Amino acid sequence: MAAGMGRPDGRIVGRLRLASQRLAGGADGVGSVADAVRWMTAMQAQDLQAAMWAVGVRVPGCGLSDVRSALDTGAVVRSWPMRGTLHLVAPEDLRWMLDLTAERLTKSIAARHRELGITWADVEKCRDIALEHIAAGGPASRAGLFRVFDAAGQPTQGQRGIHLLGTLCRHAWLVQGPLAKNQQLLVAFDDWIPVSRNPERQEALGEFALRYFRSHGPATLADFAWWTQLPLTEVRAAFEPVRGQLVERQFGDAVHWMSPGTAALLEAGGPGARSVLLLPAFDEFLLGYKDRTAVLPPEYSDSIVPGGNGVFKKTLVAGGEVIGTWARGGTSRDAAVVPELFDHTRRLGPAAQAAFARAAKRYLSFLES
Repeated sequence: MAAGMGRPDGRIVGRLRLASQRLAGGADGVGSVADAVRWMTAMQAQDLQAAMWAVGVRVPGCGLSDVRSALDTGAVVRSWPMRGTLHLVAPEDLRWMLDLTAERLTKSIAARHRELGITWADVEKCRDIALEHIAAGGPASRAGLFRVFDAAGQPTQGQRGIHLLGTLCRHAWLVQGPLAKNQQLLVAFDDWIPVSRNPERQEALGEFALRYFRSHGPATLADFAWWTQLPLTEVRAAFEPVRGQLVERQFGDAVHWMSPGTAALLEAGGPGARSVLLLPAFDEFLLGYKDRTAVLPPEYSDSIVPGGNGVFKKTLVAGGEVIGTWARGGTSRDAAVVPELFDHTRRLGPAAQAAFARAAKRYLSFLES
């Protein structure tokens, strides 16, 4: 189960990230679902069920019903704040994030919109249709809005519908709101999020960077630029005013940044050396960085993302490093969590096996509460 071989400082970087991402436990844990999302700044959430556990694993005593309640009440929102990918964010942060990222993303998908026959006039028409429909009938399902669009002469087939909805959300006219079983309904942005923060662009960029490095550090400027898809030149300029609030450390060949609190853990070798975690697919511990080799040996990347298809598996993390995958097996009555180690010739030792059992129990309890 030993890892980190040939990757300078790999183990310590992973353990420090456990601490910054509130995965190491201890006194620095978060107290609520909303607190966890706000601390993380944004949490990847294209797989809604995985995102719920991503929150749950960071909040002691949290159950699935707590995460669902946060979504139902708007304490946490789910939208496309960056990279064209769904994330969980604090409601007051969504508008300024969109202001930073939406224009760049819109330009990057302009060719696709031309292929789909989407013009700005189409977007405005769908905005008016959607807002009128929601004002009259309340939160609407994606399928329900698609039917309304189709009836109004705005076809939704062949990804045209989801691109229209994504555009309406990126421009802060719509946002995903309460749950209907395991699907979210669409609501009017201004009704669901009546209060938004509105910092100036440079202030917002600086805050974005500061919060990323506090919650994800150690990380590099290239990691942050990839995470937000903001130009590296703009990232570097925005970083200068806040760099004094962070600590710089060299790991391997790259300069990393982190909070002073995380850096202080270096003297003790970093927390979580004996920890075993069951993290969901698409978790920020792996997805939150351009360079993932500090926590995932490159030779095993295909085991997490088979064929590079962009679909990430659940990860088994020991001592701050991804050592395999896991799955839930059986029915609700006899459910069990089954590990799949990268190195099939090794087994979890007694202490790691006990830690795994505790992690599995916590996960199954989360699903039932």
